[in-house]
Amino acid sequence: MPHFNLIPPWLSRLTELRIDVSHDPKRLDGEIGAIHDRIRTPGDALHGIPQIGMNDPDLVIRHGEADGEFYVYVEDIRRRQLAGYTVFNRLIEVPRRTDRYVRAPHSKYDPSYQRRGLATAIYRWGLDAGLCLLTGARQSPGAHALWHSLALNYQLGYVDLRDKTLTYLGPEVSAQVLGELPTRMLLLGKGWTLAKFSAATGMR
Repeated sequence: MPHFNLIPPWLSRLTELRIDVSHDPKRLDGEIGAIHDRIRTPGDALHGIPQIGMNDPDLVIRHGEADGEFYVYVEDIRRRQLAGYTVFNRLIEVPRRTDRYVRAPHSKYDPSYQRRGLATAIYRWGLDAGLCLLTGARQSPGAHALWHSLALNYQLGYVDLRDKTLTYLGPEVSAQVLGELPTRMLLLGKGWTLAKFSAATGMR
C-alpha cells in the first residue's frame, strides 16, 4: 500500500469513454470558497493540515487522509484563495482485496487555474507512489483528456467492473462495450504490471 505521508518526488520539482459530467462555475466557486474558509478557520478539521511548497511561490499543497481517502488541496496564498482540489476516493464497487490498491481520483479546479498542470502533477503523485487509478462511471471532458495524457507514461487499459469483480478487457474496446456503464479505465501505478495487479486483486 502506498505511503502517502511521505513527500512525493514531484512536489520538490513541481477510444473514448463516456463524457457527460460538467460543473456549474458559480456552484464550483462557492464550493471551493467554502473549503478555503474551513482551511482558514481555527478548530476546523481542515485547519492546520500539512502544507508543502511548490515551484510556484504563490501556490502550496495541503494534504490529508480520512477513512482511506486522500485529499490534496492547492492553495494560492498570494490571492488568499483555493485553486482547487483532488480527492482519491475509495470505490464501494470493488472488493476489499482490490480496495488496498485502487482509488478513483476526482478533481475540481477554478477555471482560472485550469490548464496549468496542477491535476496532472497530483495524479502523477498518486501513480508514482504506486497507487493504481480507476475511473468512475462518468468523466468530465477535462478528466478524459488528462487520463489519455497520463497513458503516455503509465499503462492504461479497460476493465469491466460489476458484482465486485474486475475483468480486464484489453488496451482498447469496441464502441458498444465502451458505452456500457461497467466499463472503466485503469491506470497502473509505478511498479505494477498487469500480471502483478491481477495476482494482487484477483482481476480476471
